[in-house]
Amino acid sequence: NAHAHAGTSDHVEGPLGDVDVVGVSAGFNAVCHMVRRAAHTQATVLFLGESGVGKEVLAQSLHRISPRAAGPFVAINCAAIPEDLIESELFGVEKGGFTGALASRPGRFERADGGTLFLDEIGILSWTAQGKLLRALQEREIDRVGGGKPVKVDIRVIATSNRDLLAHVEKGDFRQDLYYRLNVFPVHVPALRERGDDILLLADHFLGRAARRF
Repeated sequence: NAHAHAGTSDHVEGPLGDVDVVGVSAGFNAVCHMVRRAAHTQATVLFLGESGVGKEVLAQSLHRISPRAAGPFVAINCAAIPEDLIESELFGVEKGGFTGALASRPGRFERADGGTLFLDEIGILSWTAQGKLLRALQEREIDRVGGGKPVKVDIRVIATSNRDLLAHVEKGDFRQDLYYRLNVFPVHVPALRERGDDILLLADHFLGRAARRF
């Protein structure tokens, strides 16, 4: 019974002890090995690969098996935030910092204090935002928009990109100094077309989820 089979196999833990990390292919197991190596360090991890290869799921698993697991996992999709709001989303805002800022609020850096900050699709950031992000990563402190006092933050950064960041550095679209600050522990996640052994397993996994949901 395909329905019953999918419903049970979906609960089997994957190579990182997480039911949502699914794969048996050599390429995927190599990625999981690198995640386990990186998890117990404080190194910034950069997941590279096409959209849909599971970079966020891997980032969540990395956080879960790291010493920061008890702290928050705070995510921001840089591509989904309008350019004029990305700085306030990352760094927070002080009351009156700009028109319409009626109250002070922390940004994602402050909310991730003691845990992990996940920066999805980092390559989309504007040049100005890249510069402010670089300073925050170097100094481990941020300035709220409209604020005058730096705020110290204790975070571990995980970033992703589906772009060839080095090519964008060479074109002048992405800051070289930020690239090297992010590229401390790069992990290339292979596309599904390179992971044929995982396809049936993934299909079974998603069938089980759909069966329980509906």
